[in-house]
Amino acid sequence: MAYKTVLSVMSSRHGHEDLRAAVSFCEAINGHLVLLVIGFGAMPPYSGYGDASASIWVDERERELAKLGEKVASVKTELAAAGISHEVEEFFCDFPWAPDLLGQRALYADITLIGGEIASDARLKAFIVDGALFHSPTPALIMPKGSSLAWPPKRVLVAWDSSQEAGRVVHQAIDVLKSAEHVHVTMVDPVAQSGLQGEEPGADIAAYLARHGISVTVDIIASGARSINDLLQQHATDIDAELMVMGCYGHSRMRERIFGGVSHAMLQHAKLPILMSR
Repeated sequence: MAYKTVLSVMSSRHGHEDLRAAVSFCEAINGHLVLLVIGFGAMPPYSGYGDASASIWVDERERELAKLGEKVASVKTELAAAGISHEVEEFFCDFPWAPDLLGQRALYADITLIGGEIASDARLKAFIVDGALFHSPTPALIMPKGSSLAWPPKRVLVAWDSSQEAGRVVHQAIDVLKSAEHVHVTMVDPVAQSGLQGEEPGADIAAYLARHGISVTVDIIASGARSINDLLQQHATDIDAELMVMGCYGHSRMRERIFGGVSHAMLQHAKLPILMSR
């Protein structure tokens, strides 16, 4: 699908690196940017110190609110100079509400862009990524800090395991894959299985993509003693991939959604942009 509306989120505590990445992306796709600037406040104190602790909490909250107002003003100035179609929304919220907030705003966007400053912030990443991937119907484009975003990407790695999550993100990214010069469908230790991988793992998805006019190669990788994350990262480097496309896998508890398995490892150690969906 074409990305007409891009949701991007930035914190009042960060610089403008993520904003500039969002502007660059919207310029490349001629998209409308919805920028969500979030200020975070500490939860109200529950202690035996009464008025003293409450006063400290109120002062801190006022400082964070002022910081949010200053950030929004500077963001609006930079966006006006950039000349792209945009709108700016500001929210001040307590940490636990961030995932629901982001998921609600993503209902009205085609893709959520998570820049490197947010993605590398240990305090914020869990809330923002959880909201983008598990409280939202839209795919998320996650950029590691310091990475560049070539759009449309010329060479794309698709991490494939015949799961519904992998299939969903491929369908959501089909226009991106059609624009690429070449797509590498990459499978780690696939097992031929009737009704799932078939006798020739990767053949079904390769045929599906080829019918869309996509130049595709199926790469089968044996893991040996290496982690899937390391293998995918290394293979992306070997083929000069500019984007990785992969499904994100969730479990029953919120923390396990983000901090378990391949999905977490990829987010922790990614060196190139990743388009993810669940």
